[in-house]
Amino acid sequence: MYFRRILRPLRRGGMLLAAATLLVSACSTESLTTTASAPTTAEAVLTPLPRTTPATLTPYYEQKPAWRSCGAPGFECTTMKVPLDYDDPASGAIKLAVARKKATGPGKRIGSLLVNPGGPGGSAVGYLQSYAGLGYPAQVRARYDMVAVDPRGVARSEPVECLSGPEMDAFTKTDMTPDNTRETAELVDAYKKFAVGCARHSPKVLRHVSTVEAARDMDILRAVLGDQKLNYVGASYGTFLGATYAGLYPQRVGRMVLDGALDPSITARKLNEDQTAGFETAFQSFAKDCVRHSGCPLGGRGTSPDQVGKNLSAFFKKLDSDPIPTGDADRRQLTESLATTGVIAAMYDEAAWPQLREALSAAMKHKDGAGLLALSDSYYERDAKGHYTNLMYANAAVNCLDLPAAFSTPDQLEKSLPAFEKASPVFGDGLAWASLNCAYWPVKPTGEPHRIEAKGAGPILVVGTTRDPATPYAWAKSLARQLSSATLLTYVGDGHTAYGRGSVCIDTAINRYLLDGTPPPKGKRCS
Repeated sequence: MYFRRILRPLRRGGMLLAAATLLVSACSTESLTTTASAPTTAEAVLTPLPRTTPATLTPYYEQKPAWRSCGAPGFECTTMKVPLDYDDPASGAIKLAVARKKATGPGKRIGSLLVNPGGPGGSAVGYLQSYAGLGYPAQVRARYDMVAVDPRGVARSEPVECLSGPEMDAFTKTDMTPDNTRETAELVDAYKKFAVGCARHSPKVLRHVSTVEAARDMDILRAVLGDQKLNYVGASYGTFLGATYAGLYPQRVGRMVLDGALDPSITARKLNEDQTAGFETAFQSFAKDCVRHSGCPLGGRGTSPDQVGKNLSAFFKKLDSDPIPTGDADRRQLTESLATTGVIAAMYDEAAWPQLREALSAAMKHKDGAGLLALSDSYYERDAKGHYTNLMYANAAVNCLDLPAAFSTPDQLEKSLPAFEKASPVFGDGLAWASLNCAYWPVKPTGEPHRIEAKGAGPILVVGTTRDPATPYAWAKSLARQLSSATLLTYVGDGHTAYGRGSVCIDTAINRYLLDGTPPPKGKRCS
């Protein structure tokens, strides 16, 4: 799946790494995740943890942070310790990076507001320092200390590492739409090399980067900050992290916004199929917009979205056999897989559509793949020197730990290809094969599909966008139904997530909830 962080200031989400299914061997995490006797069914329910803090965790809850100035003026950073293994807290600790920007006033301070941009694998500290601590509405920043923690395995917090830059370059250009047994074997080999690299470079942390563990870390942070309850804004995968916290600690939920929601109750295969359909919905909107502009390389005015899709698929097919130059310093060419990633990257935000039109025009008319490669690189977080952040590594590690793999073999996957291709004639084939990555993960999953009810929590605000590509609107509706105290706020529009993306209606409703705790009326819709 392509859960990924927001691509611009309040956006992962997602990943060409098929965010669906990963694997770790038996921690007793399972005992606190579900109550159902058949743990592979969606009838399982996340069970709250005891209200009393175990004595073995008391030293973690009572630690005192040593803040220091960092980054831009006004920001402070520290580290906090959390147990590597919550089933054996005495076996060792890891350090997590934390940052904050204190409330600026005027007005009475409400508390801390923890933010997470998604992924999994997006750096929350980076997001805070580059956007949330400066760009969130002034009235929100006035009354909250803006806070972020990089989750375990991410960025500055014991990052999962897997491949070198050149190895990652090779991985990203691997053919994701194999046409024969040889190409299928090459794709499987790429997934295996990726998994082996993660096991080799991150053997300690790889078994302990689940969402349940990250949510438990958040409760330690709440205590370290001196807050009685956790106030939180999470986007994309950050909604799953926030909802998991609510399910484990319902009595400690403060004001919680879950924007671009995931549905924790469905299987990895269903998640991937739904997301594939979501990208198709977004592409249909892009196609309608593209042909309204002169010079659209995928068709002229009046061309149907289906034909636009066929034209793009034909272009991808040409690249499959004949990549085009990009002018890249490392002599990378634009392959079908890199071009597909570039297009998918632009589906997250309609503001990127003009850039995508220009990139497609240059590639299709002039055989210049630089624009699409740039979009792909931004998605993978690759810089001009060939260095990748650990976004993709953490993404795979978390997702493969949280759910059993969507598919276990290529033969099993091939039987589901028609369903994926029906969901998206343009992206279905590639997204189906991207769902195979967790089949070769070096540790077994600890999670499973489950409902989250969070009975006893205060009001929670779930936000869904009707044409969201990465977290389909149906997921927001499902999560809002599961959570016992949730209100669903709907944005009728395009793009991934809704807060801070231009809708005064959405922003006003969320700001009011954050400032005085009042959720919008049930059924409220904005456009």
